[in-house]
Amino acid sequence: MSDLFQQPKSDSTDYSAKDIEVLEGLEPVRLRPGMYIGGTDERARHHLAAEVLDNSMDEAVAGHASRIEVELFADGSLAIRDNGRGIPIDRHPKFKDKSALEVILTTLHSGGKFSNKVYHTAGGLHGVGISVVNALSDRMIVEVARDKELWRQEFSKGFPQTALEKVGAAPNRRGTSVQFHPDPEIFETGTALRPAKLYKMVRSKAYLFRGVEIRWKCAEELIKDETPIEATLHFPGGLRDFLNASLDGIKSVTQEPFAGRVEMDNDRGRVEWAIAWPLTNMTFLNSYCNTVPTPEGGTHELGFRGALLRGLKAYGELINNKKAAQITAEDILSGATAVLSVFIPDPQFQGQTKEKLTTTEASRLVDLAIKDHFDNWLAAAPDQANNLLAWIVEKSEERLRRRQEKETSRKTATSRLRLPGKLADCSKSGRDGTEIFIVEGDSAGGSAKQGRDRKTQAILPLRGKILNVASATNDKIKANLELRDLVQALGCGLREKYRSEDLRYDKVIIMTDADVDGAHIASLLMTFFYREMRQLITEGHLYLAQPPLYRLTQGGKTFYAMDDTHKDKLMESEFSGRGKVDISRFKGLGEMPPAQLKDTTMNPAKRVLLKVDVPMEEFGETADRVESLMGKRPELRFSFIQENARYVEDLDV
Repeated sequence: MSDLFQQPKSDSTDYSAKDIEVLEGLEPVRLRPGMYIGGTDERARHHLAAEVLDNSMDEAVAGHASRIEVELFADGSLAIRDNGRGIPIDRHPKFKDKSALEVILTTLHSGGKFSNKVYHTAGGLHGVGISVVNALSDRMIVEVARDKELWRQEFSKGFPQTALEKVGAAPNRRGTSVQFHPDPEIFETGTALRPAKLYKMVRSKAYLFRGVEIRWKCAEELIKDETPIEATLHFPGGLRDFLNASLDGIKSVTQEPFAGRVEMDNDRGRVEWAIAWPLTNMTFLNSYCNTVPTPEGGTHELGFRGALLRGLKAYGELINNKKAAQITAEDILSGATAVLSVFIPDPQFQGQTKEKLTTTEASRLVDLAIKDHFDNWLAAAPDQANNLLAWIVEKSEERLRRRQEKETSRKTATSRLRLPGKLADCSKSGRDGTEIFIVEGDSAGGSAKQGRDRKTQAILPLRGKILNVASATNDKIKANLELRDLVQALGCGLREKYRSEDLRYDKVIIMTDADVDGAHIASLLMTFFYREMRQLITEGHLYLAQPPLYRLTQGGKTFYAMDDTHKDKLMESEFSGRGKVDISRFKGLGEMPPAQLKDTTMNPAKRVLLKVDVPMEEFGETADRVESLMGKRPELRFSFIQENARYVEDLDV
């Protein structure tokens, strides 16, 4: 027994300062590229192009550049040139032996966009974009034309290969040129940039800022589709031009798209939009912030949805169309083709790849910019507005019909379904707002059944500890009665046969005793769901109830404590002074009166639930831990006990 708690032996017991690694310069980028560009796949490679192009677009949006050239060469390198101010080449005051250009190219979090002194609105705000591109390129050449002189410096994998050199006079040139080639050591699946994908990116930038002309050129041998070899992209009509080109020859519900552009007062930003409702299945909502695409949406899209919804509902009320009250933003946008672009100072994005805008003010900004224009657009053409409202109302009625059919189908299926005899089902026919409590034992099940809300809460008692599915064969799992009852009650199937739409309850709640045995049963159930119904977890349906362990009473005061620490805190904060405090420990849920169980653990207004969640980035680590602690190899559990036993301060047996 004493061997159980011995320290595990190690080949090396030394651990000192020399073991601490310090990554300098751009080393972290090459070591963990996924942190900066989201991975090393094709999408990440094209993110490099977007970072460089965004810098040139920022110059254009700031009014310093009117032309950008994008050229893809046969060797896979990409050059992006602009006629802006050019990256500064003078000595940096903090790094006196380096030019500002070299600092920007070789230092994370360096640039001119942290304040709004140089760029009022910009897409690149973290100061890591161009330096990350440099770190992940095996070749990069930067040329800067300033004050009628041309400067040049070469880099590789984040390090300068030459000094900043004056190439010569450049009387008719200004701006920055960046040519880079993705490093094959980083992008192991290939370094090729796709002409079609790049051209689409470049074209969208030209639509987003009507003040810029973008010249596209690509090596002919790289083109495998309809992508042009050369093109000049300039759209003075902005997003309206984009929508008209996208819908060329396609009939829409309205005669013209709803499009506009608003400059907000006090330099708060700019909003541009265009939306149409085509009589086809071609639908999309493309949103941008400071010309950076936000495929996951964000606060600007929320403002857009809100303005359209409020405007159309108000118009419906104006013409006394009562069905307009039932429409949702999804009804309006599910059949629409729309583009939204905002320019705001200091935008906040979710992550370095900037796929979702999180700036709170953006929602209000877009709502204010669009709402009045939408009201006027509807009022100016009543026939067009009536057609649109009627079309949207029809979509909302179709949505409501589908929901009713689904609930009816579920009700019919439930009546046919052979449900476990021990299941006390809820009476509500639809899944919305329903929950099932999985409890241990008939005694606890009896209390739970008496304390539940019969309309929305179902109870399924299980007999003791269920089968450990991590160490059991498939035949054993299929033959286990308790698990069969659980699967039948949920109705959604297992593994590859799991069907989200067939899950019968919104919440699946594990409710076990607040002791070691209860924790063990909960862990067995979580292992079952993780192994056999993982989607139940990823879609946010699995929860743990938190029943109290103690009841503390003094006179007319009663409090419930979750554990010993909570009990001690309550004794200090709520029961100071004279008088005896009666402390009763619940031996199990079955011993709690139904009213107390309802009040402390089941009532949604008072209870505490823990949501079971496994972040996507931790799935591998979680799988390893489940296998170690619950799998077929006891030596892994033994190793875990050896490593962690010394941390145990109080063992509840």
